[in-house]
Amino acid sequence: MFKAKNPIHPGLSIIIVGCGKVGTTLIEQLSKEGHDITIIDKDAAKVQEIASIYDIMGLAGNGASYKVQIDAGIEQADLIIAVTNSDELNLLCCTMATQVGNCAAIARVRTPEYSSEVTYLREKLGLALIINPELEAAREAARVLYLPTALEVNSFAHGQADLVKFKVPDGNILHRTTIANLGKNITSDILICAVERNGEVYIPSGDFRILAGDIISFAAPRKTAKNFLENIGFKTNHVKNIMIIGGGRAAYYLSKQLLQMGISVKIIEIDKNRCEELSILLPKAIIIHGDGTDQDLLKEEGIEYVESFVALTGIDEENILLTLYARQVSNAKVITKINRLTFKNVLNSLDLGSIVYPRYIASEAIIAYVRAKRNSMDSNIETLYHMFDHRVEAIEFRVYENSRVTNIPLMTLPLKKNLLVSFINRNGKVLIPSGQDCIQVGDTVTIVTTHTGFKDIRDILK
Repeated sequence: MFKAKNPIHPGLSIIIVGCGKVGTTLIEQLSKEGHDITIIDKDAAKVQEIASIYDIMGLAGNGASYKVQIDAGIEQADLIIAVTNSDELNLLCCTMATQVGNCAAIARVRTPEYSSEVTYLREKLGLALIINPELEAAREAARVLYLPTALEVNSFAHGQADLVKFKVPDGNILHRTTIANLGKNITSDILICAVERNGEVYIPSGDFRILAGDIISFAAPRKTAKNFLENIGFKTNHVKNIMIIGGGRAAYYLSKQLLQMGISVKIIEIDKNRCEELSILLPKAIIIHGDGTDQDLLKEEGIEYVESFVALTGIDEENILLTLYARQVSNAKVITKINRLTFKNVLNSLDLGSIVYPRYIASEAIIAYVRAKRNSMDSNIETLYHMFDHRVEAIEFRVYENSRVTNIPLMTLPLKKNLLVSFINRNGKVLIPSGQDCIQVGDTVTIVTTHTGFKDIRDILK
């Protein structure tokens, strides 16, 4: 075992099995939040490297082995998270852990056959959470394609409310409008929560003036978001057709959702066997066997005329080049899948449209669960999203009990700076709150803030 220098933490005791992309992302995030982490992976060199970088415990071995789990401290652990490349191994790790220790268990499961049985598997195996990064990435992409002027659409209140991110174009009516004037003259049914300008992120007050080029994130009930974008001059009809490059799991999940929405789907995939599988799995889609990076093939298949283009190959560099090419030859709404986060500044300077990061989508659901498990019982985290390169968090809390934040008008609550209460979901109705509104027991409350690590609704107070 490779031992950390400082194994004493105030947080949870967490074992992470698998040091791939998602595992490393979780280690990075959860170690920042002060948890006592032990990692298990078969690759001893990788374990030693990660353990020394993050100053955590590391063990080389099979995470499903009884002996390895005992050595890793499963009997004292609060949580095990299995994110190896094998669904079966992840499920076995978690099943073993719940039998041996008294801990919660989270498994990454990506195979479509298992994904359709998630509820059954979770209940029968006693798991806290089953996470599927590719399915969640596909859902995020589908939301954006349903509202193609958006760069990003994050869903809250069981899909009844959205946080929508878009860029203010030159000549738009929002240019030089203050937030206060927006509420008076255009609409009070939405709330501007965060603005990125020249690399800086702001949680705006009423006198903040919007400029062309700003990237804005606003909160709204789902139907209202579309109306607002139409009012400020955007076309909001969802796309009618899509070209997807790469026929992996994310492409399958996305195509299935889009076909149900009546959108025609064309997938270009280089592996002939996978093409045959997809033609059976997705009989209504057009499956093309060929190299998606071949310009002649792309033109032949109509890239210049498609309404949306999604690069979902397993190679980030390929996805980036494909998106840039689609931008050059078409007016398509583009979405780019990126797995690694190296050269972030370079990526931000490129016009890649909407970017989905499967590894971060997976880690956010797990971090939300971890924070909820760690907090008191006054409230619980329902949903968590990171925005603007992890500089902003949007968190949905469910309020269980009366506390210092309940039954007091928001205008008199001593809220922390750089924080907005963006919406309240009360008995299925989504409210964009005014200063007179109060948080009540039973509500879910979504806040947007540049602070990090909130675990409880009371954390919004100074």
